[in-house]
Amino acid sequence: MNNRELKMDLNCDMGELPEAIADGTQEELMRSITSANVACGGHAGDAGTMRATIEQAMRFGVAVGAHPGYADRGNFGRLELKIPAQEVADSVFEQVQALAGVAASCGIHVAHVKPHGALYNQAVKNRELASAIADGVARWSSEVVLVGLAGSPMLDVFREAGFIVAAEAFADRRYEPDGTLRSRKFEDALIRDPADAARQALAMVQRGVVKASDGSEVNIAAQTICIHGDTPGATRIAAEVARTLREAGVQLSRLGIE
Repeated sequence: MNNRELKMDLNCDMGELPEAIADGTQEELMRSITSANVACGGHAGDAGTMRATIEQAMRFGVAVGAHPGYADRGNFGRLELKIPAQEVADSVFEQVQALAGVAASCGIHVAHVKPHGALYNQAVKNRELASAIADGVARWSSEVVLVGLAGSPMLDVFREAGFIVAAEAFADRRYEPDGTLRSRKFEDALIRDPADAARQALAMVQRGVVKASDGSEVNIAAQTICIHGDTPGATRIAAEVARTLREAGVQLSRLGIE
């Protein structure tokens, strides 16, 4: 397969920072990505930020997805919690339903769902938690793409629940040798240099690998690559990743069930 036949989605977590909506940062990010994961009232977001983000996405032809997380705004949904599976399913359903309602009022549908933060990272290895996420989404609809970490058991759980899945990789995060993301407690967890992030993204697309924290290479087979909207310099990172992939002949293509 040559590069001209390659396709990749670029996604970004959005609707989390009202100031990023107000100062134009989020709109600038929309110019580079193909899918937006919109915070829907758990770790961040409200009806106003959801609508503003959806309207921006519509202007730029970006697919809209739900980004449910732990309802722990004080820790931005990034603190690991132990919550009964039923409560997780209920919360995920409520958050996705809230975004879907706003999206419907704007005349579009929710194309995908991607868990946020600690909920995502815990579900990577916790099948019960991954199943709770799938249960919550299915209560709203099974006709949606579920996003999870490339190579992780959570994707198997989502498939078993009847969902189309999208394996995700990260341009702006370091990896561990087992293919999981390096914890944010480490100073080098984030990739802040646009050129470094672009090189990592290109290696993922062209060779299906990423360099881990110990220097080894980890196999990554992904359909979507994330750039976090709150990573320092996110707009420059997203622009450089998009430019590098396009110049390499990669077609940027949004998530969704056709």
